[in-house]
Amino acid sequence: MTARMTHDDIQDMATLRTHIDALDARLIALLVERSALIDRAAQIKARVGLPARIDERVEEVALLARQRAIDAGLSGDLAEGLWRLMMEHFIAQEDAHLGGKDGRNPNRR
Repeated sequence: MTARMTHDDIQDMATLRTHIDALDARLIALLVERSALIDRAAQIKARVGLPARIDERVEEVALLARQRAIDAGLSGDLAEGLWRLMMEHFIAQEDAHLGGKDGRNPNRR
């Protein structure tokens, strides 16, 4: 079994950049997976008549991101800001699937 490299083992910028680029690729893959889940959420919301934007859920997710970041030793402000930006993008994605202009399902009465 090989020993796992720690960040302290990285001694040059080329190696460090390679690790950062690999991590960025993993983050993109996770965003692709999240996007697919959002597409599924839009299908379910269309079926049950929910809007793209559910403010209570937006706040719940933002605060959860903040707390998880703080618990992990990361800036809560950074995490919450990133999640809010990401959620706005994904709400717009859902809204496009739902055919609405304001986060509301036009089929909902």
